[in-house]
Amino acid sequence: MHCHPNAALTPRGRAKVFTAVEAGMTVSAACLAFGVSRRFYYRWLPRWRAQGHAGLVDHSSRPRSSPQRLPSIDEARIVALRRSLGWGADRLGALLGLPASTCHRVLDRQGLIVRTREREPANRCEHEHPGDLLHLDTKKLGRIVGGPGHRATGHRRGRKRGVGWEVLHVAIDDATRLVYAEILPDETADTTARFTLRALRWFGTQGVAVRRILSDNGSAYRSRLFARTLLRIGIKHSRTRPYRPRTNGKVERWIRTVLSECLYLEVFGDGRQRRLALDRFIRYYNGVRPHLGIGGRTPRQRLSEKLAA
Repeated sequence: MHCHPNAALTPRGRAKVFTAVEAGMTVSAACLAFGVSRRFYYRWLPRWRAQGHAGLVDHSSRPRSSPQRLPSIDEARIVALRRSLGWGADRLGALLGLPASTCHRVLDRQGLIVRTREREPANRCEHEHPGDLLHLDTKKLGRIVGGPGHRATGHRRGRKRGVGWEVLHVAIDDATRLVYAEILPDETADTTARFTLRALRWFGTQGVAVRRILSDNGSAYRSRLFARTLLRIGIKHSRTRPYRPRTNGKVERWIRTVLSECLYLEVFGDGRQRRLALDRFIRYYNGVRPHLGIGGRTPRQRLSEKLAA
């Protein structure tokens, strides 16, 4: 119990009653003077005799046993997944089949929840049908030459500088979060247009007919070649407002996810290993990993629901 230290009947107030009796007052007179009952006095008297002032401090009201508490083995699984994946309580609950509130209490007990300032309400939007909007974006990745780089080894000694970049190209469906991605040598207009055509063909094999594409204002997306490519196949192209990446937030968030859970998590000896890891992660993301933004379902589950509706 947390209370003011000088309030009546807190540890300091209780001690006054016993101090008065030891000074010569009768029990009845001391209880009357300090506004307590004789029952109160005799209930606290054994603790006063045994421990003095320390005995008058309130003990915890927590029960000795909690039969409904989550088993320790399940708590350990939640903590291990939190530390390895960094997921929140809602996503961990969807993965383990537990209420999000239960996972939150476990993380809070273990000190794994960081208190942050309240953010402004998010303005979320989502298209109803698969293919109504396809998000495109790119992310530069350092080229791997001669084994792992300094990000993995922790030092630059003996490493060749300026080996260049590879580029992660990503396409994600707004309605289902189904994703297609490749790591390519560059982000020129020709490379980007060819990637987009492969992505459209792949989405077509999944039953998704893309009608509109949204991208940022990168040079490849503003090129005439990219515009002619989309015009020839009859797909509308929109670009985000400058310096407003949140408009393309679904693909921006996916890039952050793949970096933290795959590309920056594993150590690769060459570019081929990294591309294989990306392919594995995409299969895992589309078919296994629960997605909080679509109610804990996977993108393939969401796609099946949308196509069946």
